Amino acid sequence: MHKLDKIVAYLDQELKIKQIPDYPGAINGLQLRGKKNINKVGAAVDATLPVIQEAAKESIDLLLVHHGLFWGGAQRIDGALYKKIKTAMDSGMAIYSSHIPLDIHNKFGNNVLFAKSIGLTKGIPFLDWQGINTGLRFDVEMNRSNLLKKIEKTLQNKIHIAPGGPAKIKKLGVITGGAGTYVDVVAKEGIDTFITGEGQHHTFTMAEELGVNLIYAGHYATETFGVTSLANHLAKKYKLKKQFIHHPTGL
Repeated sequence: MHKLDKIVAYLDQELKIKQIPDYPGAINGLQLRGKKNINKVGAAVDATLPVIQEAAKESIDLLLVHHGLFWGGAQRIDGALYKKIKTAMDSGMAIYSSHIPLDIHNKFGNNVLFAKSIGLTKGIPFLDWQGINTGLRFDVEMNRSNLLKKIEKTLQNKIHIAPGGPAKIKKLGVITGGAGTYVDVVAKEGIDTFITGEGQHHTFTMAEELGVNLIYAGHYATETFGVTSLANHLAKKYKLKKQFIHHPTGL
């Protein structure tokens, strides 16, 4: 078995790709086969055209992404999708995507690593979605103002808050990415402060009405942790070069 297949088999098993449900367009696992021998692994949040073009320039053999190529479902291979696939194939680059399996992983997951970055450990899985827990909850004693400062310092990103909950936080929930729409479910579980990446307009007023501090810390910013950690791990395990391709959206 050559190195690409070894790495893919390892990732599939470690991330439980076949066991964990996801949205149809996610297509977790190897999305595009590349060269057999892997010397450099790259990590990025999104499999966008600028990211793939940069990865090709940097001679990345295996690109790990959180949001893959096929979110639009079945579609013509034309336009940007054609350019992305052609650029990757011309360079021999393989692309591997992991969405929810990477969000919830207990070691490499976005949730656990983001929480750890702001000093939260020993989280309890919560918020059921299709039979899996998609977030982490924490019992804390902290001031809301201090939490906000800590998040902004860690992410180097301006955050936004719907300050509907108490200034003294006791029950805190974390789901990275775009989970703002779950604020009503979170409130029913007794969470007074909910940190996620982003949410729709109505989630702000809903949080106010439900008595929840809803913190929008950035979809992109909260989801850099998983792919970076996973690439670092693979680089060490398989003796590879590594590189993170930073292409923030500001959202």
